[in-house]
Amino acid sequence: MYPEEMVKPMRAELNDAGFQDLYSADEVKNAIQSEGTTLVVVNSVCGCAARNARPGAKMSLAGAKKPSKLVTVFAGVDKEAVDAAREQMFPFPPSSPSMALFKNGELVHMLERHHIEGRPAELIAENLQDAYNEYC
Repeated sequence: MYPEEMVKPMRAELNDAGFQDLYSADEVKNAIQSEGTTLVVVNSVCGCAARNARPGAKMSLAGAKKPSKLVTVFAGVDKEAVDAAREQMFPFPPSSPSMALFKNGELVHMLERHHIEGRPAELIAENLQDAYNEYC
């Protein structure tokens, strides 16, 4: 588990863009199962989260269509919430960072770590915007 002082600025980066931190399994299930679209970002301390995932997630919100809800869980910190989110992302294996778009509780789009690592934030944002245009 990473100390909260270490991850606080990494949380804030997404919070400042409108993402809500989720800490419990119930919070995750309620967010995902709600009506509309929910983007779940599994945040991480790794370099690809800082360089690619968080900036890409934030950039993706610049388009006309956006998810109804923006939520995040933090790998290595919020174990209960992360486990619940990953359960909803099945059959995809656990990875962090990762991003999943749900529509009315159904997983409709997934970006695993191998889709994020080594790719520019702009490409990640474009991928998410394509999913928003289709599902939001």
